Amino acid sequence: MKRTALILLVLGTIAVAQGPRKLKPGFNLFSKEQDVQLGKEAAAEIEKQVTVIDHPELNAFVRRIGEKLAATPEAGGYPYTFKVVNDKSINAFALPGGPAYVHTGLLAAADNEAQVAGVVAHEIAHVALRHGTNQASKANLLQLPAALAGAMAGKRGSMLGSLAQLGIGLGFNGVLLKFSRSAESDADLLGARMMAKVGYNPIEMSQFFEKLEAEGGNRGLQFFSSHPNPGNRRKAIENEIRYLPRAQYTTGDASSFTKVQKVVAGLPAAPVKQQAQQSQQGQQGAAQVPVPDIRPSSRLRQHRGSTYTLSYPDDWQVVSDQQSQGITVAPREGVVQSGSGNAIGAGAVVGFHAPAQRQANLRDETNDLVRQLVSSNPGMKVAGSRQIRVDNQPAYQVNLQSQSPYSGETEIDTLVTVSRPEGLFYVVLIAPQSRLNSLSNAFTSMINSIRFSQ
Repeated sequence: MKRTALILLVLGTIAVAQGPRKLKPGFNLFSKEQDVQLGKEAAAEIEKQVTVIDHPELNAFVRRIGEKLAATPEAGGYPYTFKVVNDKSINAFALPGGPAYVHTGLLAAADNEAQVAGVVAHEIAHVALRHGTNQASKANLLQLPAALAGAMAGKRGSMLGSLAQLGIGLGFNGVLLKFSRSAESDADLLGARMMAKVGYNPIEMSQFFEKLEAEGGNRGLQFFSSHPNPGNRRKAIENEIRYLPRAQYTTGDASSFTKVQKVVAGLPAAPVKQQAQQSQQGQQGAAQVPVPDIRPSSRLRQHRGSTYTLSYPDDWQVVSDQQSQGITVAPREGVVQSGSGNAIGAGAVVGFHAPAQRQANLRDETNDLVRQLVSSNPGMKVAGSRQIRVDNQPAYQVNLQSQSPYSGETEIDTLVTVSRPEGLFYVVLIAPQSRLNSLSNAFTSMINSIRFSQ
């Protein structure tokens, strides 16, 4: 008996010590400011396709819930906006950086204000955890930095257009709005914490999702098509509630909610809006761009990151993000414009890769990154690999081939990786095959110049 009691005591102590799971944004090539810019551009496009309601009572109801939740520290301080869409399907969505939308079908289907708050909190959590741009970053790790660095080519176009050129879509099945099961689980947990903080009963979130799942058919189809069910939501949220401060929860203002549902029931059907057509440039794909004569300067300039330094030709340009350790470095003519997007035709991408799990060795971590590159770059092939050293540390080099943005060219991509405490440090050296010889000295100098902070 004593031994059993001791084991239970130890297990209980471990559970308390573990506490609630830490939730934070994952790997991301976008800055928070770029999330906000992308969200504004995407909202303008979305509102061409849906019917946003200008009804004082409905708007005030959704804004009151949203702004209360957005004021919690867990919401991340983004400039959230909350609007109502006249659509009978049960759905809600939020764009990177804060624009959030609630369908009238969701208001009609909920049993109480807290269930609406649960869905809104869930959507705010997707924004705060940066799930949309995290997925976009993982989907196109190689060419995305160029799309975000339009200034290198002397022009700053639409960010949304640049992403569309890379196949990163806005639709409900697109990268920015279709989340993984693990992202859904994290949004549930963070949303539950926000609900509890402002007094809503967190269990109402899982009850509403369970209701949609049980009713099936068209009622839950729209929401679950872009929000895959992570499974056992109730158990996960109940477990989360154990770690929250004890409080008297509410399901919201019943009188106000009843009025809102009456307003929704009396709304006329929304006019059918045509989906926005893709621009002619977007449908035509990449422009036909001849290969420039790139001859890098032999003089080098140093870039100092937070944990590494690297030298590069002094006639090349560096674009970096103050919130990121990654950079894009390329000659001006190395950035190829295609419609409103940009692609790197010659230059380098430097950053840190954070695999879902740290692998046992450098080779396995590198292979994880290579799989990601190959999956997000159709036609890319591995052409060989070898072990090398960088700054006297074990390193791995993988040679890749893909289609160049320059017309009629094969692209040679050389990936160099080093395992570091911050993640897998990588450099991708990019060159059209016909200009590889003229770029090789610059690339060799860059790799030889890398120094890590101890």
